[in-house]
Amino acid sequence: MDSMSQSVTLLNAQIGFLATHVALIHIPLPLYPYFAHSISRLLLHNDKRDVEGNLVLPSRSWQYSCPFVNICITPTECSVVCPRAQAEELFLPILNNLDTTARSTISISADDYSVITIAGAGLEAGERVLDLTSPLAIAGISIYFITSYWSDYILVPFAARSKVICALEERGFVFEAGAEGEAGHMTNPASPLLRSHHCNNSSHSSFDFLASPTTPPPSNVSELQVKTFKTLARNNISPTVDPELQLVTCAANKNSTANLQAAALTLGLLKCLTTSPLPRFFSLTLTDADSASLTLDQTLLPLFTNGGEDILLGKDGPEQVAITLDLQTLPRESTGIVCGVASRLIDGMKGRLGRELFNMSYLSTAKAGYVIVYRDELEDAMAALRGFEMDDVNGRT
Repeated sequence: MDSMSQSVTLLNAQIGFLATHVALIHIPLPLYPYFAHSISRLLLHNDKRDVEGNLVLPSRSWQYSCPFVNICITPTECSVVCPRAQAEELFLPILNNLDTTARSTISISADDYSVITIAGAGLEAGERVLDLTSPLAIAGISIYFITSYWSDYILVPFAARSKVICALEERGFVFEAGAEGEAGHMTNPASPLLRSHHCNNSSHSSFDFLASPTTPPPSNVSELQVKTFKTLARNNISPTVDPELQLVTCAANKNSTANLQAAALTLGLLKCLTTSPLPRFFSLTLTDADSASLTLDQTLLPLFTNGGEDILLGKDGPEQVAITLDLQTLPRESTGIVCGVASRLIDGMKGRLGRELFNMSYLSTAKAGYVIVYRDELEDAMAALRGFEMDDVNGRT
């Protein structure tokens, strides 16, 4: 049985809630060394037990041990998403042992979040983001969005699950009886299945601050787009790019369980997490359904070798660049940011590229959002975002 508890079909995508509650952790980089051991334990320790409480030897690699984990290191922070139990076991004791000043700069979310998964390998059309995030944004539901090599994931407040389902139903999604299927694609046979009757060109990446709005949300995507960029401008937030930082999105080869390959993957990840200085960009996503997914600085690829044998899928894929939105100054009540940014990019890129589809992914951290695009589309993407900035400035009263 996999970790799905509810599922929805959107064209060729499978969408559902993972059977886990996660916490969101923000660690400033100067304090990262205090938590490096906790992060390593999060990846490698096995805590599965039988009904009598005895430790169960894993039947699969450590990378499949948790329903959902994301560890992200960027130039400004370390951001961790993990099951609540691991957050309290591995991170909270370290936090409690720090002095008051250090503790005040670290955050572990008080509330739990549910994880929605959208299966689909690699980067896909930017339209995907609007199909799922726009109804949530318009409903005033805050989200946190992570794209991996295999799937996209939307984190929503656990307390808002019913509201999430209602928002999707209002956009043409309905519950119907489901059946058990393959891991990562279907649900508990007793659980309902969500199936879309109004598919556009389905789902993709995003970020939203994790709080309820204090003002009514926009009624449509156009209004949300305008509100988003006015909010960014008011808080002096502009998209930035480090042109020297070249990224690649790849994944562990899940067709091989060879001990040497597993050891090489483990060693490579531990080197990334313990090297000094820390990587400029490193994002690792683990689930119990797919092999480890990585979005990382291309200069880190030599750490993942096994005697010249490839252990990463997609490592020779198109070069990617991250457009950074530093959201540290954004009010906590802000919502709809990802959907607004994605809709502006899609609108702007259609005219520039001369085609409907725009390849992008999105990676959320606790304090920032990263729009990840192909390098050959970077100039047009930045022009689309900055063009809207000028529209907002000229239209401001």
